Amino acid sequence: MNKNTFGLLFLIVLTLTSCKTKEKASELNYMQNVEQVATETSLKNALNTIQKGDQLVVFVSAENMEVVKPFNNTEKVYLVDSDGNIDFPVLGKLSVEGKTLEEFRKEFTGDLTHYIKNPTVSVKLANFKVTFLGEVARPGQISIPEGQTTLLNALGLVGDVTMYAKRDDILLVRNVNGTIEKARINLMDANFINSPYFQLKQNDVIYVSANENKEKIARQDPNTGIYMAVAGMVIGLAGIFITIFK
Repeated sequence: MNKNTFGLLFLIVLTLTSCKTKEKASELNYMQNVEQVATETSLKNALNTIQKGDQLVVFVSAENMEVVKPFNNTEKVYLVDSDGNIDFPVLGKLSVEGKTLEEFRKEFTGDLTHYIKNPTVSVKLANFKVTFLGEVARPGQISIPEGQTTLLNALGLVGDVTMYAKRDDILLVRNVNGTIEKARINLMDANFINSPYFQLKQNDVIYVSANENKEKIARQDPNTGIYMAVAGMVIGLAGIFITIFK
């Protein structure tokens, strides 16, 4: 074995390591469709159903408002109990769990026609939900009990962004009556508190991208240490053979 053979072994090990790294780098390509993923999540959230613990704001109106008074709770907020029902004046227990707001509104309006002529019903959530994806401590959908919150407050509820978050390029996707709006937010710039997206709205989806440090870690093959150890052993053995047979 000579120096040429030694060099060849080193190049082979180096090539194997670099190939694995390239494979890892290609796996990051899913990041390119982040806007599509966030948009699809926003559209899906728009069809979310009523769940236990939700707070519904229900208001009934008609031409003769005196007739609807018994049906309007002064507080107008109804808590969905552990059985998935709300307790509504006159009508009593109403099953709402698993229905969309529109489904419940139509069904409820039909029930009221037995008591009121041409009733109009509005239903909305007092506590809305938003979804966090990407580099936050606890990604997923969260419920906002107060019915309103800011992006900073909501980040606190999910444990804030991680150390790998790209704080100057946060994507917010909002569904406004079926129209998708997208905004990029820079948390490093205090002016973002004047943005219309600082105050979150129902079914907002917030995606926190990974910064360069996370990408570098993702590109690094977890077996790199093993490859380097093998390379060191091969080089060491090659050195011994060169010494013996030179």
